[in-house]
Amino acid sequence: AVFNAVQTYNQTESRKRAKPTDLAKVKKFVATQKLPDNIQYYGTQKGKNVFMIHLESFQQFLIDYKVDGQEVTPNLNKFYHDQNTLSFDNFYNQVGQGKTSDAEMMQENSLFGLATGSAMVKYGTNNTFESLPAILGQRGYTTAAFHGDVASFWNRDNTYKSFGYDYFFSKSYYSNANKANYNIGYGMKDKIFLRDSAQYIEQLPQPFYAKLITVTNHYPYDLDKQNIDFPATKTGDNTVDGYVQTAHYLDQSFGELMTYLKKVGLYNNSVFVLYGDHYGISENHQPAIAQLLGKDEITNYDLANFQKVPFMIHATGLKGGINHTYGGEIDMMPTLLDVLGVPDDGMTMFGQDMLSSNYKGKVVFRDGDWITPTYTKFNNQYFNTQTGEQVTESADKQLKKVAKTMSAYATKVLGYSDEVITGDLLRFDTSRSDFHAINKKDYNYKKSAGLAALKKAQKSNPSSILAQNKGKSTLSDYVTDAPELKSDDSDK
Repeated sequence: AVFNAVQTYNQTESRKRAKPTDLAKVKKFVATQKLPDNIQYYGTQKGKNVFMIHLESFQQFLIDYKVDGQEVTPNLNKFYHDQNTLSFDNFYNQVGQGKTSDAEMMQENSLFGLATGSAMVKYGTNNTFESLPAILGQRGYTTAAFHGDVASFWNRDNTYKSFGYDYFFSKSYYSNANKANYNIGYGMKDKIFLRDSAQYIEQLPQPFYAKLITVTNHYPYDLDKQNIDFPATKTGDNTVDGYVQTAHYLDQSFGELMTYLKKVGLYNNSVFVLYGDHYGISENHQPAIAQLLGKDEITNYDLANFQKVPFMIHATGLKGGINHTYGGEIDMMPTLLDVLGVPDDGMTMFGQDMLSSNYKGKVVFRDGDWITPTYTKFNNQYFNTQTGEQVTESADKQLKKVAKTMSAYATKVLGYSDEVITGDLLRFDTSRSDFHAINKKDYNYKKSAGLAALKKAQKSNPSSILAQNKGKSTLSDYVTDAPELKSDDSDK
């Protein structure tokens, strides 16, 4: 209680001390980081629906990874290599203690999480944000978040109002969420969660922005026997060996969702953004990591690469391919805005458009370590990014120069981002004519209010799949092999 009181006091004081000139200083720095859009991609997907699919604890090494000759994630592998998917293979998680909530803060705002704690928990309720849902909402999008856990987890029930989400479909919206065997760990099992989310997806007026947060591939990677149809790894580390099984289950869930969206006509008119939020296997499991990667021992360079997570943007007609650009979660928002054709002039974002021809590939971790295409700093050691060879400042003059520049940049970008959050600086932003601060009182995530709003929207804006289908539900088009649902059907 004393700690919380001190925290609240410090937050209040930092907000009181903040001034409009503090924001002006930040904006001056952000303006120097603004890059020109890529004319090859800018606006090519304008007006399409957006599915933001949050792959819980999913690391890049899982893509194309095999166990006993079997692909762990065949559906995601196919998606990753699709000619209409932009896939980034040098993309890093940049979370701190806030883990998933830090990833969401970066993905929705291009703001870093805090050095300690969770920004969504500490500041999500009262701060002013210029978030992706609000930006798209003010351009005619319906915005919704889906999560099969309680609404209060990571303070989402309050933070999502600050972000400008029209709807938040949390655990209370799912009748199956109350059945014990339909849940595991941090919420509903992915197959059931995604299937049950279809009842709300079909009601969203188009275009919409829908974020789906999966949870089954979450530590400690447990899965009941009836859902396991994939071999575990054999590292001897009980924490690690089930990881591929829950990842495989997530992959199957994703495949079922894609099949449904194709059947009901949403696939070709949507942009799909997939990202892993943070590492699944921590540095505490180095012997197991070495076995997974087929190495005798693990270096800090290997651990740095182990922070890679997937980032994919897919749309019918989009020019795809494997992009080797170095980037991180802070860059997701400006990159997506480029593809959607949303102007970002004047936005306070600390990431950069990874598609810009001027993008240099600077990745800053929350602890101040960093990666560039030439050098990597991780756990106070330096490496040649391309070869993995350890280097020192004394022996490499070029490294000394890069290290000095990147250290200054990391300090500045992390410090300014922290100032924006702890000082609630965006409340002072009156420079943008294309965006207005949202009123949190306009949002109500109670189930009764959400269902009433959806029902009203079918008449006021009859552009949803349900409305286009003259009120006939498409749920029968959603096919899942979830054994729990089959058991229930057989009981009936």
